[in-house]
Amino acid sequence: MTATTLRFAGGAQGFNWLPVFVAEERGLFAARGLNVELLRLGSVEKATSAVRDGSADLAITPPEGAIADYLAGGSLRVIASNSERLPMSLVARPGITELVSLRGKRIGTSSLTEGTSMYTRRMLAAVGLHYPADYDFVFAGVHTGRWAALQNDEIDAAPQPAPWNFLAERAGYEILGEVADTLPEIVFAGVIGSAPWLDDNGDTVGRLVAALSEAHDFVNDPANDGVSVPIYQRVTTPDDPELARRGFEYTRDLGMWPAGLRVSADALTVNIDVMIEAGLMSPDQRAAAAGVFDPRFTEIG
Repeated sequence: MTATTLRFAGGAQGFNWLPVFVAEERGLFAARGLNVELLRLGSVEKATSAVRDGSADLAITPPEGAIADYLAGGSLRVIASNSERLPMSLVARPGITELVSLRGKRIGTSSLTEGTSMYTRRMLAAVGLHYPADYDFVFAGVHTGRWAALQNDEIDAAPQPAPWNFLAERAGYEILGEVADTLPEIVFAGVIGSAPWLDDNGDTVGRLVAALSEAHDFVNDPANDGVSVPIYQRVTTPDDPELARRGFEYTRDLGMWPAGLRVSADALTVNIDVMIEAGLMSPDQRAAAAGVFDPRFTEIG
């Protein structure tokens, strides 16, 4: 039987994609008759746009773009949750030791409408700093680009995921706070698709979700660390096994990868809340926004 090809897009395809790489290497896709082509597009907006324009079938990406598209009458839907915790710290250059010290500073982000800027706004609002009056965002790309920008003094701070937060700390940079302390639950990256394509390819999507669900169970089980950690190391810090293990254990123990790719209703509500706080949707759209979730392929609870 010929395998069904599925084009799966993402921005960086980094640490949070670990279950995808595990599913690929352990033959979980192949066992379900899938040939999954991974499209690494460089930004979360490009991943969202690729699904919208049909150049990708599905994407793992922050759900804010899909929510905005849905509210505008578009076809994008969230069908599952790849990750619902944020193993991420706000990292600053040496000498900046408090969140309030970011007043007037430059903060790196990958997007103003999805992901990192949303989390940063919430963290800094808690200490009385608000965008754009109190600080600037600088487009510095995904986490690797933000780390380079920090080292080159192009920005003063940036949200950095594990293990790059620990790498920065080891290099003398400051950890100002943990995003998970401010946002303990949020759909960090959802699986999104276009409604017409989902209607026509429901069986394919079901097989993909089943394979990823098995992979989520695998990486969440410490008994499998001998397999999971080397793959995590390969996509994060290939030359530093100690740093990779620390980052993986921090991420796994935080509960990043939800069983069954289940979408938490509370987590999705937080995504909607931070969009309202950022002025990306109005409060009276709150109830309607929850309709972006397509319940055919996994659960919400």
